[in-house]
Order: sequence, then C-alpha cells, then structure tokens
Amino acid sequence: MNQLSINNLNKKIIGCNKCKRLVTFRKAISKKKRKQYLNETYWGKPITGFGDLNAKILIIGLAPAAHGGNRTGRVFTGDRSSDFLYKCLYSAKISNQPRSDYLNDGLKLKNAYITTALKCVPPGDKPEKKELINCYNFLDQEFDLLKKCKIIVALGKIAFDASINFYKKKFDLKNKFIFIHGKNYKLPDGKIIFGCYHPSPRNVNTGRINLKKMTSFFIKTKKYIKNN
Repeated sequence: MNQLSINNLNKKIIGCNKCKRLVTFRKAISKKKRKQYLNETYWGKPITGFGDLNAKILIIGLAPAAHGGNRTGRVFTGDRSSDFLYKCLYSAKISNQPRSDYLNDGLKLKNAYITTALKCVPPGDKPEKKELINCYNFLDQEFDLLKKCKIIVALGKIAFDASINFYKKKFDLKNKFIFIHGKNYKLPDGKIIFGCYHPSPRNVNTGRINLKKMTSFFIKTKKYIKNN
C-alpha cells in the first residue's frame, strides 16, 4: 500500500465535519470529560483506521467509544472493550502487546487493520442512517487501499449490519446475511465476512465471550486465510 495514499485519506477523515449532529456531540464529550480523565485533552475528532497496511484481516467496529477512541485518538484504545480485545489479539499473535492505552504506545498489528464503519462517536452509540452513508465513502476508500484484505471481522451485530449495508450500496446482494458469532459469508468481491461478538464488558461479564473463546476465534480466522 502507498503510505502517502493512506495518509491523505486519514487527513480527509480527521478534517470531516459533514454530520453536524456528530460534530456537536464529539465536541461536547471532549468538554464533559469523565472524572478520571479530567486532566487529559480529548481528541474529539473523527477516528482513522489503524494497523498493518498489508493486512489480510480487516476488523470493523461500529464507531469510536466516547471516552475511548474519541479521547485517545485511536480506534479501540483506552477503554474496557479494547482491554479485552487486545488481550485476545495478543494471545492470537496478531498484536505485539496485550493493551491499547494511548496513541504512540508502541502497539503494532500483524496482518490486521482495524477501523470503524462510522468515524465519529454517535449519541447513545446509535448512528443515523444518513451518517453511516456519509462515512461509507471513507470505508470504501479504505477497502480500495487495503488491497490484500481477504477477511472482514465485524465486531458486533450493528457493525456486521453496517458492513452488509455498505456492500448493498455497491452490489446486488440476494442472500440473507444473519449475524451469528463465528459464521462467515462470501461477499461479491471475494472477501469473507465473519460475525464476531463485540468485546464489550457486557458480553464478557455475561459469559457470552471469554478470553479463550475470543482468542480461538481469531486463531481460526488466521487459519482460514491459509486454507482458502
């Protein structure tokens, strides 16, 4: 991948102010900080993707967390969901360290790139349809630049549905795509999409997922690439 191309795209993402509702909300969150982060300067802008530019695995979340990515400036960084996710990625030998705490903390991904369908934190974690459509342009460009991508891992049902809706804008999808953890579907461009439980505290605390199950999922995903 051309590093200059991804840098140019990321500048466009960071500078985007198209969705007024999201602009207002992300700025408000940056001022109304959580108590433990009062001394920190929040990022408060759209979040770009992060990872290996030659990745075969693209991990897609729905949107940045209010006091995670929106605070730190990097997707899945600085919150409890990221704490769990990176323990699993590290165990599966996809990341070089088991935590993602802040920008420039030395974290590197191997054969994986992480991004979000929506680049700004939405109120109540619920984006409007038009906001997702606006962001699909950026997601489309990320797909174009990640030329070696073979596998999409959608973290959570909402991110899975957003990814499928993105494909519906480009292709005539006739099959039904139902979110089931671990189930995969072949997409019209040859990529394979996997549904995966979101690494949220709720899913972890209820036992829906745990470190062993999630690590196993990512190891199987790596093997799937080798075998297909």
